[in-house]
Amino acid sequence: MLSPTLTDFVEEHENDDISSLALQAAKFKDIDIETAIRQIAGRKIARHKIPAWYANRHIIYPKHLSLEQSSSEQTALYKASLCKGESMADLTGGMGIDFYFMAHNFDTAIYVEQQEELATTATHNFKVLGLQNAVTINEDGVDYLQKMQPASLIYIDPARRNNSGKKTVLIEDCTPNILEIEKLLEQKGQTVMIKLSPMLDISLALSSLSNVSDVHIVSVNNEVKELLFVKQAVANKTQFHCVNIKKDKTDRFSFYKEEEQSAQPVYTETTGKYLYEPNASILKAGAYKIIGEKLSLSKLHPSSHLYTSDSLIGDFQGRVFAVENICSLSKKDIKEHLSNLGQANITTRNFPLSVADIRKKTKLKEGGDTYIFATTIANGDKVLIICRKAMPSVFTET
Repeated sequence: MLSPTLTDFVEEHENDDISSLALQAAKFKDIDIETAIRQIAGRKIARHKIPAWYANRHIIYPKHLSLEQSSSEQTALYKASLCKGESMADLTGGMGIDFYFMAHNFDTAIYVEQQEELATTATHNFKVLGLQNAVTINEDGVDYLQKMQPASLIYIDPARRNNSGKKTVLIEDCTPNILEIEKLLEQKGQTVMIKLSPMLDISLALSSLSNVSDVHIVSVNNEVKELLFVKQAVANKTQFHCVNIKKDKTDRFSFYKEEEQSAQPVYTETTGKYLYEPNASILKAGAYKIIGEKLSLSKLHPSSHLYTSDSLIGDFQGRVFAVENICSLSKKDIKEHLSNLGQANITTRNFPLSVADIRKKTKLKEGGDTYIFATTIANGDKVLIICRKAMPSVFTET
């Protein structure tokens, strides 16, 4: 445990510059300055990443890498919403963020971590957080898996760094290798939840794993943070769940791969009043056709992944823009439609030039309220769609 003196020091100096504080170590003779700096650094991160832990002054933070690799409170709460039962086992406990939030939904929750320091720290943190049903075990997760009793849920988040510390993406390059223990996971877990890299090719992963009933593509503020593969006893079809967690709400869009494959999108050579850009989870999931079909939107091009309509779809899972104009990159059009703008936010979708190239041609600086999408439409024309974000008031339309 941290002494009251050290805890007070950490709270008093948590807004200080860590480097400057370290240089002043001689001034604080009664303080273990190395430990204090680690706790201050931890609280700086936890304030936004894990606010429930930040609120507890007795939490002990491990080394920076463990905190960096841990889930955020937002994504941990999402995982917790997916599961409940009699017992769970987290075979790769780490800092314990996922475990802590998920454990509340089970009668018994077993945390397994091979690093002694992390296991000891987690034991302390669960206690000061008041988690009553946690059992912590300092052991290799695969060794424990081989002898454990069956559980309602097994959760595993394999390490995605090799021996030299370099990040890895492929399942077989993670530690442990899920493919080597997959059958054992299925034997011991009624449900198995596997957290994998957001950079992983989902189709490739599904071709390697068996009995995946659900894939959750989890984004926070339109940035894909993690992929969750849920395995159950027998899964005939895999459902994709595109999730974007925002401050005020969570957007969700679910579909089956078969729906995407059979969808018949309507392509258009013209834009309607509104332009739609799907959020990052939908694009990562490959819901390129089904999103338009389900919401009755026209698609600009098979490879552009932008959609349009004349009537507003207020609950679209992504950004919605009001179209103001459309033009080419010809000198005439640039002069007529863009010369008076000065600045704009530019995005390319299926376009031969980069944003930097377009800025050079148009002389537009970054920023402002105007958004330009450089893209290709159904007839192959390369166009610039000039628009502004649809204001909240327009979402009252039906």
